[in-house]
Amino acid sequence: MPLQRPFRFGVNMFVPGSRREWSAKCRRAEELGFDVVGVADHLEFSAPFPAMVLAAEMTERVRLSTFVLNTPFYNPVLLARDVASTDQFIDGRMELGLGAGYVKAEFDTAGIPFPSGGRRVEQLEQTVITLRRLFEDTEYQPRPAQPSGPPLLIGGWGDRLLRLAAAHADIIALTGGWANTTGDVLQLAGAAQTEERVAYVRGLLGDRADAVELNLMVQQVIPPAERTAVPDRFEPLPPDAERGSEEPPSVLSGTPADMAQQIKERRERYGFTYFTVMEYNMENFAPVIAALR
Repeated sequence: MPLQRPFRFGVNMFVPGSRREWSAKCRRAEELGFDVVGVADHLEFSAPFPAMVLAAEMTERVRLSTFVLNTPFYNPVLLARDVASTDQFIDGRMELGLGAGYVKAEFDTAGIPFPSGGRRVEQLEQTVITLRRLFEDTEYQPRPAQPSGPPLLIGGWGDRLLRLAAAHADIIALTGGWANTTGDVLQLAGAAQTEERVAYVRGLLGDRADAVELNLMVQQVIPPAERTAVPDRFEPLPPDAERGSEEPPSVLSGTPADMAQQIKERRERYGFTYFTVMEYNMENFAPVIAALR
């Protein structure tokens, strides 16, 4: 098992709202003890970069992350300018999360062809290489506040994307499952599938294993009274007899003490030390952070 890191906790924001509403949510996340406020990148959500700048104005401690950018939407050189400017304006508190994009309907709405999965990973790789090259150039302007640019998070699940992440990322985020062909439903992965993905990543990382942080997207946080509550975008959880005795690793359930223990178990079993919850689970998860600290 690689070097054990301290826990970090993030919340991924996606519900659009007014300046006042957004500011209040970001301040609340910081008050609750979260370490990172992430901004999702979907067409019906707030634009990530201005949202991050406003979040930085309203907070003091949390880091701000794109979690994750729909990378095929962006020209890499223009993206580098936005990333560097944002990192400047938020005093180096930025983490750059990139993904390959998976919702075909968003590509259709934007009038952008929806490439194959392999082609989208190639576009992501070219973007990463371009950003690294530009930020390592001491003559590049605008300069990001962090010398080589913000830490890079790459999120996904499939082999090609994880190979790319193992080669380049500072943080590898496992989504806890995989989307269907149109990207509108997520199938949650079980324990054995998650173990296989982590082992695959560890094998690819080699000597980099201690240097790379593993993130898990917690897809559901279920208090005892809400065991059957599953958001529409997930495949329903089958009965215990059909899925075995273990919850999917991306699901936390029970009391705050129960969930804190589950977090510890996921660190010991898989090596995850950075956990991100969805905005609608922010308040439910806050007592878990308090229990662990």
